[in-house]
Amino acid sequence: MRIGFGFDVHQLVAGRDFILGGVNIPSEKGILGHSDADVLLHAISDAILGALALGDIGVHFPDTRLENKGIDSKIILEKCIQLASEKGFMVGNLDTTVVCESPKIMPYALAMRECIAQICRTDLSEISIKATTNETMGFIGRKEGIVAYAIVCMLKK
Repeated sequence: MRIGFGFDVHQLVAGRDFILGGVNIPSEKGILGHSDADVLLHAISDAILGALALGDIGVHFPDTRLENKGIDSKIILEKCIQLASEKGFMVGNLDTTVVCESPKIMPYALAMRECIAQICRTDLSEISIKATTNETMGFIGRKEGIVAYAIVCMLKK
């Protein structure tokens, strides 16, 4: 068994989609980044890579490479799952927390969990998504950014 932790943060801006957990959520602001900026899938991907001592998504998908511009973060997570599988590991369970003031994401949690479970080749019951606010404090409280945390247990196949 291996344990990994992931973290990601991005700015919120007008004129971008708000894609979280592979789901496009209606919002006044979207998430800014080199890829589609899905902070949740990025945190999960980093947790998986970290559990297996394979670096982070910046190593595998650097923002200096043009082919990564606008990349769908589901592709990033799929690649991380493939790398884990090649090392003989699979996702045991995954626990995540998203911190943002708006939009409210829990109405979309089931769709996000289903998307993540499918990519991770695991049962829906192994995927947890929680949400909280920053109580209007700091850059998150001012609706300038979003943060995601993930912890994963990787099991030998």
